[in-house]
Amino acid sequence: ERNQADVSEAKAGRTDLIFLIRFRHCCLLRNQRCVLAYLYDRLLRIRALRWEYGSVLPNAIQFHMSAEEVEWFNRYKKSLATYMRSVGGEEGLDLTQDIKPPKSLYIEVRCLRDHGEFEIDDGTTILLKKNSQHFLPRWKCEQLIRQGVLEHILS
Repeated sequence: ERNQADVSEAKAGRTDLIFLIRFRHCCLLRNQRCVLAYLYDRLLRIRALRWEYGSVLPNAIQFHMSAEEVEWFNRYKKSLATYMRSVGGEEGLDLTQDIKPPKSLYIEVRCLRDHGEFEIDDGTTILLKKNSQHFLPRWKCEQLIRQGVLEHILS
């Protein structure tokens, strides 16, 4: 606002204000670039949360997000789900599984809390009770590991 007032005065003939006006304008442009860089970095971090935690964010993380960020996360989640359904045949392809290449197809896991029945591709259902241990396909339990239901037991 002060810059606009000074521009009006400079147009009226006060040429000594031109350097001050330019300086303020450069400061405003710098601040704008900094804010945009911050917002873009935040957007990248929110996008990474979808890949790390899946489609449901923990409350502790969601608490620190603005309503617009939660809305953007939900739109990104829907867009990614639509894309994953469109590739990979009838069932689609879950790109969020196996973010890092697995060393083995089956892993040993311990259940950290009661979760209920869990079905594997061959039709076998397993009851996931607290402190029970199972030898399961990695790709079926990675999502539960990220959600904190299962814990990978390292030998």
